[in-house]
Amino acid sequence: MNAGALAGLLRALAASGYRFVTPTPLTHERVWRHRDGGAATGELRDVFGWNLPFDPLLLPTAIRDALVAAGIATPFGDLGLQRSALRVASLGERLYWHSSFPTDAADAVFFGPDTYRFARFIEQGLQGEQRVGLRLLDIGCGSGAGGLHAAGVVDVGELVVNDINPAALRLAAVNAEVAGQPVTLALGDALSAVDGDFDVVVANPPYIADDAHRAYRDGGDGLGRALSVRMAREALGRLRPGGRLLLYTGVAIVAGRNPLLDDLADDLRGFDWRCEELDPDVFGEELERAAYRRCERIAAVGLVATRMG
Repeated sequence: MNAGALAGLLRALAASGYRFVTPTPLTHERVWRHRDGGAATGELRDVFGWNLPFDPLLLPTAIRDALVAAGIATPFGDLGLQRSALRVASLGERLYWHSSFPTDAADAVFFGPDTYRFARFIEQGLQGEQRVGLRLLDIGCGSGAGGLHAAGVVDVGELVVNDINPAALRLAAVNAEVAGQPVTLALGDALSAVDGDFDVVVANPPYIADDAHRAYRDGGDGLGRALSVRMAREALGRLRPGGRLLLYTGVAIVAGRNPLLDDLADDLRGFDWRCEELDPDVFGEELERAAYRRCERIAAVGLVATRMG
C-alpha cells in the first residue's frame, strides 16, 4: 500500500462528500445477504463502505486512478470486478481508513459502533479541560480515531498513538495526515512502547474472550477484561498531576457486579474517578458461547480517572 496515495484518495473521498457509518459485523453481513452478493454500482459508499465488488469502469476516473495508485484494488472473480482491500468510515467531519470486511485477519484494524461510543465518551470525559499543550496518548489506537477525536476536543501539544499492530499504525498515520494532526507513532505493547508521563490517556482495548486470539478482539483472561485492567494500571501510573485516564471497554457482568472495578480498586486510590455503563448490553451473541455461560450480559463501560494534585 502506498501511504501518500492512500492520503490522496481519502482527501478525494472527503471532497466528494463521502460519508459512511460503519455498523456491526452482523449488520454488515445481513446487508451483504440482502444484496445477494451483487456487485456495487459506481456508488462510493458501496465500494468503500459496504466493501462490495465493483466494476472499476463505473468509478469516477480520479477515484479509480487513486485506488490503483494506493495499491488497494484487488481482483474479484473472473468478470473483471475488483474489491477494495480497505474500507472508509466517517466520524464527524473526518474520514478513517480501516480494514476490509470481514475483519478476520490477525492484523485487522477495527472500526465500528464501539468507535462511535468511544468518541462520545471522550467528548464527555474531556469536557471542561482548559489546559493547553497537553501530552496525549492513545493506547491501542487502531485507526487512530480515539486520539484524533480527543485532539479535536482539547489543546494538544503532542499526540502519541500506540499500537502493537504495525498495520494499525500505518493507517493511523495516514488518517492523522489527512486530518492535519501531527502524531508520534509508538509501535509496541501499550505503555512499554512510550516514554514519560501524560496529561491525557485514552484507550479502547479489545474486551472479548476470543478463541482465535485476534489482537483487535481478544481482551485476555477474566472473560476478556485482563488487557483492560493492565492498560488501566499502567496508564494510571504514568499520569501527570491532574492527568486523566479515559478507558472505554466492555465488561462481562457476573452476578450483577462489574469485576473491572474490583480488579482496579487499589489502583484507583488517590484518584478522583467515576465509572458508568454506556451501553448495558453489547455483543449479546457472545453469550451463546461456553466461555460466557455464567455471564449475565456484556456492558460497555467508561472509566474516567483523574490524578489528584
